[in-house]
Amino acid sequence: MKRERHGNKNKNLAFSLKSLSTGRNAPLIFFLILLALYFLASLVTSGVARSSEVIFVLGAPIPVTTLTGVFSALSNICVILMVLFYGQLGFLTALALLLIQFPAMLMNIFLRHAYSSIPGIFTSLLTIFAMILLYLNNRKLEEYQIRIRDQAVLDHLTGLPNSFACTEMMEDLIRREEPFVVTLVNLNNFKSINDTYGHHTGNEVLKEIAARWNNAVEEGTSGTMDFVTRQAGDEFAIIIRQADSDEKVLHTIRHYEAILQEKIIVEEYDCYVNASFGYAFYPGDAQSVDQLLSYADAAMHKVKRANSSNRIIHFTRDMLETEHVLEMELKIREALEKDLLCYYLQPQYDINRKLRGFEALARMKSEDGKMISPGEFIPVAERVGLIDKVDGHVFQKAAQFFGELIRDTGTDAMLSVNVSVRHLMKNDFLEEVKSVLEISGIPAGQLEIEITESIMIDSAEKALKVIEALKDMGIKIAIDDFGTGYSSLSYLNNFPANLLKVDKSFVDRMNASDSSKQYVAAIISMGHVMNFDVIAEGVEEPDQLDTLRRIGCDYVQGFIWGKPMPPEQAGDLVRRGA
Repeated sequence: MKRERHGNKNKNLAFSLKSLSTGRNAPLIFFLILLALYFLASLVTSGVARSSEVIFVLGAPIPVTTLTGVFSALSNICVILMVLFYGQLGFLTALALLLIQFPAMLMNIFLRHAYSSIPGIFTSLLTIFAMILLYLNNRKLEEYQIRIRDQAVLDHLTGLPNSFACTEMMEDLIRREEPFVVTLVNLNNFKSINDTYGHHTGNEVLKEIAARWNNAVEEGTSGTMDFVTRQAGDEFAIIIRQADSDEKVLHTIRHYEAILQEKIIVEEYDCYVNASFGYAFYPGDAQSVDQLLSYADAAMHKVKRANSSNRIIHFTRDMLETEHVLEMELKIREALEKDLLCYYLQPQYDINRKLRGFEALARMKSEDGKMISPGEFIPVAERVGLIDKVDGHVFQKAAQFFGELIRDTGTDAMLSVNVSVRHLMKNDFLEEVKSVLEISGIPAGQLEIEITESIMIDSAEKALKVIEALKDMGIKIAIDDFGTGYSSLSYLNNFPANLLKVDKSFVDRMNASDSSKQYVAAIISMGHVMNFDVIAEGVEEPDQLDTLRRIGCDYVQGFIWGKPMPPEQAGDLVRRGA
């Protein structure tokens, strides 16, 4: 049987929403200060009115009684400010203070014939009139603000607070440094209810869930202080307070889970619902609203992916990497499908700044057009086995552009492309390279394929056969990031490469100490002994360039002479004869 639904504004909700705005009201201490100022001004007014003293201002005599109006006005200002800033409390207090004055003023007029009190009566009456108008106007404004607030913070379908209210509550608790737990809840397979019974029935189920959980909050049956919100669609959030242990948090979440799993009857349909719960602690797990929601969401999605009987899980740090990898994998797949992968070209120069060629570097855009850092998507592509598709995409596009550039300008510049171990080891890799050369029209002698030295450890025998075949086709081979791996010199001596690339990490440290400089010099010398040209990556400073020139480096690549640029700019660089 259905439980009775509460209206849009239940007691707990009204209290919680009011508590969010309490901190924005004027502090009580200022009310007490206004009250004290009022009594002080009233006493001074009474004393000044009866004084026969005279004061001299710039030599002119002024009766003290002329200051009566000044202090009377000050006391009236105090009561008006009470009404303005403290609502009903201020209005009733101010009204009582002014009404108490009337008997004394009337006695002064009729018994003591002190007709100077007559202006005071009219002033008090006008002040009361102004107070009433101000109070009634403020009441209307407050009612309007409450309606606007309700529209802003309430979910119109369920009557629960919405995601904005959830954020506001969390920010308020963080401001007060009050510990709490945020739990994100996602209903499992809710789409099947909509598909089977229709969206109207699905909405009724959501309203029934909201009503049940709201009843639990009102009755305090969980044993903790809770705040339930509907975030969007079939997702809810529960902010749990006064839970001083993980066990107590689990007890509260299981309480809501048990309520959820009770049979729901909607329009003669029997519906059974369960959910996945992920939660995070403030301040233990994070100290900001965004992080807490992100961490709880990561935990909740791990539960959904696990598809196990345990539907409740606390956030742990390893979830961040897993969640990030999954999100980035999805972006990479979308980029491959929607042609959001592109490439930039970074120029390479000889030591006298004559253009040698360009390295093609993978770039990726999100659907909103923003660039995603290669440092984010390349490691993920390698981890999830998509790097060969990324390589292939960049290879084909860059080769097509470069072939057209060669035909247009007659340049002898080199195009260098990165190839991962996974890509190189594909059975059809050589056929892919031949196809790209044929379609693009780029001469084989102007194509250079970069591989990492780790390939000499992982798959040396097969790699050597593929590389020999590439060399037979006339393609140049470069060993990328040399010095960062653990390759054997015997392998290197037999490796059919043309170029060694000194890794940026060595260039960065090169001038920090003499030993670092000598290490780079040794790599260059070793490359020359084996008949390799040597290029240094990541050259950014003039002193780095000077050192590389002195120790015999052949080529440089880096920001000092050229940042990665769109293909059009690279084409302009070639046409200018750089």
